Amino acid sequence: MIQTRKRMTLERVMLRVARVVKSVVKHTILISVAISCIFPLVWMVSSALKTQSTVFTDLSLFPANPHFLNFAEAWTKGKFAVYFFNSVLYTSLCVFGVLLISSLAAFAFARFQFPGKNALYFIFLITLMIPVPGAIVALYVLLIKLGLINTRLGYMLPQINGGLALGLFILRPFFERIPKDLEDAARIDGCGRLGIYWHVAIPLAKPALAVVALFTSLSVWNEFMLAQLVLQSQSLMPLQLGLVKFWGGTLTEYPLLMAGMAISVLPIIIAYIFLQRHIIAGVTAGALKG
Repeated sequence: MIQTRKRMTLERVMLRVARVVKSVVKHTILISVAISCIFPLVWMVSSALKTQSTVFTDLSLFPANPHFLNFAEAWTKGKFAVYFFNSVLYTSLCVFGVLLISSLAAFAFARFQFPGKNALYFIFLITLMIPVPGAIVALYVLLIKLGLINTRLGYMLPQINGGLALGLFILRPFFERIPKDLEDAARIDGCGRLGIYWHVAIPLAKPALAVVALFTSLSVWNEFMLAQLVLQSQSLMPLQLGLVKFWGGTLTEYPLLMAGMAISVLPIIIAYIFLQRHIIAGVTAGALKG
């Protein structure tokens, strides 16, 4: 009896030790990944607070005499106010366009029956496998023929089009699993198809819409190749292209460049902080709804 108790006690101790070791290994890996992701951001902000003469010699993360005026100087000298406004404008309009069109299309694919529905849906999804450089020549020729080179519309329309497939992929399974009873109840209350879309589907799809909005925001905000291809006027350039123009100017002032980069990543970080709780819920909503 005593030996049995000792054996059970030993097994419990071994299980606890195994759990602790597993937890330590898991958290060590997660902390290492987190540090590797956060360190470049910390180093960027640290470099933005230094001077041109100390940015390569002072290796401290927290400068003794931080120069916060670098951010104000980058905002004015580097014309980041114009670039920032353009990026906010492009991102807002593209996110709105993608959410509106993809949600309407996803609702139609999910709730309506029409010939060739699945074939058309998979044609849309195939565009996810086409890399941007593979379509850049055809896109450039099309924009020239439409007279959209060096225009805001010519920069936004391809990005709205490029975000529709992902929006369809995320939203259609979600709409398919909305109970039909809710749709019938809305019809009894006098809602038509657009009424059901607006009053039933959209409120229930907020987590999935947040995911689409976040992914689209990241894509549009960080877009560089299309901006380089379409836009030539500095007054139309977004932040990413403006940073390159600032870097490729006369003498590169690295603290101001780092300050501009910090300004460029701040809105996305803020958006991620506010939308992060919707990411997992939105991605898994299509599998769990119904």
